Amino acid sequence: MQNNIIKAHIALFATHVIYAANHFIAKGIMPEKVNPNALVMLRVIGAGLLFWGIKFFIRERIAKKDFFKLALCGLFGASINQLSFFHGLNLTSPIDTSIIMTSAPAVVFILSMIFLKEQVTRHKILGISIGALGAIGLVWYGQVADGNSSFLGNCFVFLNVLFYSSYQVIVKPLMRKYHFITIISWVFLFGLIFLIPFALKDLVYTTNFEAFTINTYLVISYVIVFTTFCTFLFNIYALKQVSAPVAASYTYVQPAVSFIIVLVMSFIFHNDMYNKDINWVKVACCILVVIGVYLISKKQKTKYHDP
Repeated sequence: MQNNIIKAHIALFATHVIYAANHFIAKGIMPEKVNPNALVMLRVIGAGLLFWGIKFFIRERIAKKDFFKLALCGLFGASINQLSFFHGLNLTSPIDTSIIMTSAPAVVFILSMIFLKEQVTRHKILGISIGALGAIGLVWYGQVADGNSSFLGNCFVFLNVLFYSSYQVIVKPLMRKYHFITIISWVFLFGLIFLIPFALKDLVYTTNFEAFTINTYLVISYVIVFTTFCTFLFNIYALKQVSAPVAASYTYVQPAVSFIIVLVMSFIFHNDMYNKDINWVKVACCILVVIGVYLISKKQKTKYHDP
C-alpha cells in the first residue's frame, strides 16, 4: 500500500513537469501551424485511440446509471477544459498559465466541499480567500502587464481550471468501481463526441497540413503522447491512491518548472522571449495562491483530553 502511494506521488510530479513543458512546447505551433480547436481535436483523437487500444484487453461493463457521470467527465475533462486551455495558452504567457494552474487545489476543495461534503474550517476559508486573491489578481494583471500576458487568455486558462477540477471531483467515485483504463477510455470517447461540433471543421478545412514541418509533428506527438496519454494515465492512477485535493496540490510544480525553463532559454539558448513575463507581481500572486492552498490542505490538529 505504501509503495503504491509513493508511486502515485512520483506519477503526479511527472505529470506536472510534463504540463509545465507543454505550456512552452504547444504554444510554439499556435496559431501559425494549427489553431487551438484543431490541436485539441488531434489530441483527443490520438490519445483516445491509444486508450481504447489498451481498453481492448480489459473486459469490463459499465452500469447504465454511470454513463451520465462518464459523459460529464468527458465534457469537463477531455473537451471543454482543453478548448479553454489551448485558447488561453494561444493568447497568454506560459508563465501566467502555469501560475493560474496552481489555483486548482483551492477550486477542487470548494467543489469537494459542495458536492462531497468536505469538512469546512476557518483556516480553509482563509486559505480559499487568500488563494482567490492571488488567482484573481493574476488574471486581472493580464490587462496591464508587459510581455505576453493577456486578460482574455488568463480567463480562458482559469476556466480550464474550473472545468478540470469539476472532472476530478466527478471522476473520484467512479475510481472505486472501475479500472482506470475503462474510465479514461470512455471519458475520451465522450470528449470526442462533444468536440465534433466545435473542432472538426477547423481540423478538416482550416488546418494546412502541407505547412507542417518535422518540428510540428514532434510537437503534436508530444501533446498526444505525453501531455495527454501519459498525464491522464498518471493522474487517474494517482487518484486511486490519494485524494483529489492532494493530487491537485502538485500544480505547485508547474510555475517552478516554468521559471526554470525561462532561465534555461535565456541564459543557455539566448532566447529572452518570456523574460518580461516574470516580475514581482506574478511572483507575489503565485505566493498568495500557494499560501492559500497550504492553508486548505493543512490538517487540523485533533484536541485530546485526559480521561
